[in-house]
Amino acid sequence: MNCSTEEAGPHLSSVTELQEMVPMLLFFFLPFLPLSFQVHSQLTSSPLPLAPALFVIGDSTVDCGTNNHLLTLARADRLPYGRDFDTRRPTGRFSNGRVVVDYLALRLKLPFVRPYLGLNGKVEELMRGVNYASAGAGVLFASGSDLGMHISLTEQMQQVRDTYERLELSLGEAEAADLFAKSIFYISIGSNDFIHYYFRNTTNVRSLFLPWEFNQLLVDTIKHELKNLYNLNARKVVVMGLPPIGCTPHYLWEYDSVYGDCVEQINNMIVQLNFAMTYMVHKLNLELHGATFTFCDTFEGSMDIFRNRDRYGFVSTTDACCGLGKYGGMVMCLFPEMACKNATNHVWWDEFHPTEAVNLILADDVWSGKHIDMCLPMNLRDMIAHKT
Repeated sequence: MNCSTEEAGPHLSSVTELQEMVPMLLFFFLPFLPLSFQVHSQLTSSPLPLAPALFVIGDSTVDCGTNNHLLTLARADRLPYGRDFDTRRPTGRFSNGRVVVDYLALRLKLPFVRPYLGLNGKVEELMRGVNYASAGAGVLFASGSDLGMHISLTEQMQQVRDTYERLELSLGEAEAADLFAKSIFYISIGSNDFIHYYFRNTTNVRSLFLPWEFNQLLVDTIKHELKNLYNLNARKVVVMGLPPIGCTPHYLWEYDSVYGDCVEQINNMIVQLNFAMTYMVHKLNLELHGATFTFCDTFEGSMDIFRNRDRYGFVSTTDACCGLGKYGGMVMCLFPEMACKNATNHVWWDEFHPTEAVNLILADDVWSGKHIDMCLPMNLRDMIAHKT
């Protein structure tokens, strides 16, 4: 349809009248609109972004389509994945709808961040942010290799460097450095190092590393990459801790949990890792001039949901909305017929991933600590306001 200014001119008065009616229409009808539309309407009232860009590094918790371009078993490019997303179509997100970074992009007044492998090569796309996350990726290069191709943390970091170099060539060194310094970097990775490596004892890894030694290996590797980000002039970085993996439907099924109790031996290892990560991020803030790194304890945020499920409106905290076997934890979501009708009252979407409803709660906590203060030393909203 042609929307030229010549055709629009004669109807200017009626368009103006319609624009004036929009606030009144929203006042009356907003309460009856879908949740995703309400959140989008509330968060996009200001046209000015709160940060130049959002750059996302991670695994399936934040993959928004990277693995659609790879030969891998870890794919979410078919229904019912994405059935409750804005487009009602699968996008590569491992959820029924949005993931955490989608909600954070809206709060930053930015568009949803596109996957690095899905960009068309224009530098203008890079200037609003990039999502490098790949399902199956781990902190360690070998993690997740049983699933097929994925972009590891090391490879994602190389993509970040390539992005910075392209921005330097197009904008100049000073402007590229300023863009990275003012942008938000979000890192969510590490689950696959346990799920697809340590717990499966791939390459006999448990004989090489005791649990605390393996945790320290992960912390040291992430610390190294955070310093690499800093050397690329990244100054505002959100580092997400690991969720309670021992509460996922998969491990409830695998360990034959009788009453849906979480697997403590798994969760204890995750708690110890998150504690070490908190201390590591604190030390980096002291060592790196101008760094504003924050650690968000996803484990604590998730446990708050489990403890207060009635307040949050969840009926099930154990069963996957989409899956087979006890707790729906035997296999991942394969067909639309496997999914429950209403995912909003489920904590888990499939054997490992939370529903959109949980992602919204966690995003609220990362942004402002709305439900629980899970980020140290500050939440993302305070990070935006913080002067380095």
